[in-house]
Amino acid sequence: MAFQAPKPTPKGLWRRTPPAIFPPMMGLLGLGLAWRRGINEFALPPALADALMGAVTILGLFAVLTYVVKFMRRPGVVLEDLKILPGRTGLAAGVLCIYLLAAAFGPYAPEQARPILLAGIGVHLALTFAVIWVFATGPAAQRRVSPAWHLLFSGWIVAAMVAQGLGLVQLGVVLFWGALVAAVAIWSISLGQLARETVPAPLRPLLAIHLSPAALLTTVAQGFGATGMAQSFAILTAVILAVLVVRGRWLLAGEFSPMWGALTFPLAATATAWLSLGGLWRLPGGFVLIAATLMIPPIAFKIFKLWAKGQLAVKTNAAVA
Repeated sequence: MAFQAPKPTPKGLWRRTPPAIFPPMMGLLGLGLAWRRGINEFALPPALADALMGAVTILGLFAVLTYVVKFMRRPGVVLEDLKILPGRTGLAAGVLCIYLLAAAFGPYAPEQARPILLAGIGVHLALTFAVIWVFATGPAAQRRVSPAWHLLFSGWIVAAMVAQGLGLVQLGVVLFWGALVAAVAIWSISLGQLARETVPAPLRPLLAIHLSPAALLTTVAQGFGATGMAQSFAILTAVILAVLVVRGRWLLAGEFSPMWGALTFPLAATATAWLSLGGLWRLPGGFVLIAATLMIPPIAFKIFKLWAKGQLAVKTNAAVA
């Protein structure tokens, strides 16, 4: 069989925007929100958190814009991106970035933040149906449960957190319970898979995503005043984080890849969760916030550097509009 060179990307702006930009973008937005919480806890100048939040919000809006342009050129490109793991992971993270952008605007313009949240819910529903369609019509291997499923199916907890902050309490309650059911199901299935099989080194960073739902459930439960439930989720978060740290060398055995973007948001979410609890969790939350600040920007920078060089789309096999 003769080798055929890959077709060049047609001329036009952002025709091959890689969905892999969104996990590290989600991490940066989460870091900004974590520092917003940390500023309040440690009585630091609010301008520090505002500057960080402003910078990552602008970057987040730009990232979303680049994929919206790609989508508008050819809407069917979404289904093509969803056929591969980096695409599914990235697009699910992109939806959650919309929620986090609403959270960024919340304290300053709640009336404008609510439509952003509702738009995110609409996009989330549409993406969920699209993923189910891809699973139903594609090969069985695509339907294998992975940690990335948390982003789509238990990612409603991010919307619950934002809804809670914007005063949409009833919506937050519904989203919280839906996300909890999905998270428990994915955790249970994933535990069974880990007991039977070995995860390939390139995919191991995705295991860090298991930390995010536990952390976010902690934050939302605390916001609703369910202290006992929040403490239970915080302990679960600590257990998952401890396992990830102890198995750190195994987790990062593979060379750096865009999959490392999955490591970013869970750290930021954990810092926010523990700082929201205060008390005995306040100091550990501060340590995790420092660790997140040292880890998230370098990982995001390396991934965005690949994007700027045009290598990220190739490495993640992003579809072309």
